[in-house]
Amino acid sequence: MIEERPIVEIKNLSKFYKMGGETLKALDDVSFSVKKGDFVAIIGPSGSGKSTLMNMIGCLDLPDQGEYHLDGKDVFSLKNNDLADVRNQKIGFIFQSFNLLPKQTAYENVELPLIYRGLSAAERKEIAMSALNKVGLADRADHRPTELSGGQQQRVAIARALAGNPPILLADEPTGALDSKTGKEVLKLMKELNKQGHTIILITHDMDIAKQAKRIIRIHDGKILAEKGVVFL
Repeated sequence: MIEERPIVEIKNLSKFYKMGGETLKALDDVSFSVKKGDFVAIIGPSGSGKSTLMNMIGCLDLPDQGEYHLDGKDVFSLKNNDLADVRNQKIGFIFQSFNLLPKQTAYENVELPLIYRGLSAAERKEIAMSALNKVGLADRADHRPTELSGGQQQRVAIARALAGNPPILLADEPTGALDSKTGKEVLKLMKELNKQGHTIILITHDMDIAKQAKRIIRIHDGKILAEKGVVFL
């Protein structure tokens, strides 16, 4: 039996920055992989390199050295237009600050990436409402962000990430702007989505949050320090 190729393959990734005539390594020979259906937390303190790594995984930045294959594509060989397509089709972004358009309804926020894909209005409506239903907010589709709680706004952001059915959900401190109770509800939702088959990569500085994942990857000073599996109930 041939083993399925990892959905994310990162090999010997390095990123350098020039500061005051000195060369700093934001990432130092980082290698790891993520299988389809996995739930991985990347944890590290401020300045550890986790945000730089997130930008690489999300195709928002390019490395100085190394390789990155996403769902079978050699990401770093792609041109800008193709990278934009990868971001739109392969990755669902979930941000700490939600990044919702304030004048648009929940439905319109979820629909937006589908417009970029050129789908018809009927297709967009079916997909967007299905995504909102998945996060329990179909009845809030016509509400604007200011009419929603923080937890509801993050659920809309998750629905937007889900709408295009991307292979990966990339979550950057998804509970950082929420109170502890609401944060636990959002993490519970993400665990449920993972059980449904969604591959999730979560960036965090909080070990309690990282422990919700199946695997934890520690990063410090741009290096992968350790990795361990965590079985959640």
